[in-house]
Amino acid sequence: MKTSLSANGLFVPEVDPYYYVSTENQSFLDKFAKISKKHPVNILVVGKQGCGKSSLVRQYAAVNRLPLATFQIGILSEPGQLFGEYALENGETRYKQFLFPQAIQTPNCVIHLEEINRPEHPKALNMLFSILSDDRQVWMDELGLLQVAPGVVFFATLNEGAEFVGTELLDPALRDRFYVTTMDFLPNEVEMEVLEKKTGVTNEQAREIITVANSIRANADLGVDVSTRKILMLGEMIAAGGTLREAIVTSLQTDKKTLESVLLSLHVNLGKVEKSKTEYVQYIAA
Repeated sequence: MKTSLSANGLFVPEVDPYYYVSTENQSFLDKFAKISKKHPVNILVVGKQGCGKSSLVRQYAAVNRLPLATFQIGILSEPGQLFGEYALENGETRYKQFLFPQAIQTPNCVIHLEEINRPEHPKALNMLFSILSDDRQVWMDELGLLQVAPGVVFFATLNEGAEFVGTELLDPALRDRFYVTTMDFLPNEVEMEVLEKKTGVTNEQAREIITVANSIRANADLGVDVSTRKILMLGEMIAAGGTLREAIVTSLQTDKKTLESVLLSLHVNLGKVEKSKTEYVQYIAA
């Protein structure tokens, strides 16, 4: 997707013409935008993996024509790691500033804290407390006083579901600093429309993909979530000429035993996905 460069080097994403939200979440986002004109605001987006949380943040920035900066919280192992690090340069140890300090000091910047409940160490988030509090500033010996610029919007995304039970629970004191909005998978009719427009599959193919996805979702014994992201992957494979079986095998991202159970279930319940015979051929330039 195209992006445009703002004056300070941050990117303003382009609007996705096929991105859908509920009317309730659209109303929430409009209110958050109004609040941000008075002071910086924090928003926690909660939902299942692959339901469009990260895309929501990008779309908010695009619709409002604001610069966006995204930070992977899952890689943080110590406090201050978002801000910069000491590095050896020309034989000398110097402090190298990262993008985060620039982003929080950029007026009206949208800052995405991705998977905020998954840092490598829970104390890695300590320096965010001051940034996200009413004070909106933090002191660092290396950078001095950092103050959050007017209009900055912090979005934090958080996955929920059985597979994320083992992740760190968000500190109540940190969670208390956020407005919260919840997302879910799109309704079937909307998923079909998105499938057709984004991947180029036919209406019949889109309907078949949604039928298969619903069958897998309804079978709790399989333990497989078919997210909107995976549905789009299925659609792209089929639009590229792949069979339904090929699309499922490459897109579901599960172990071989579970995959075999999924294929068997679809064959028994829907009469789809025949067992294929594996052959080997040379893979060389034509």
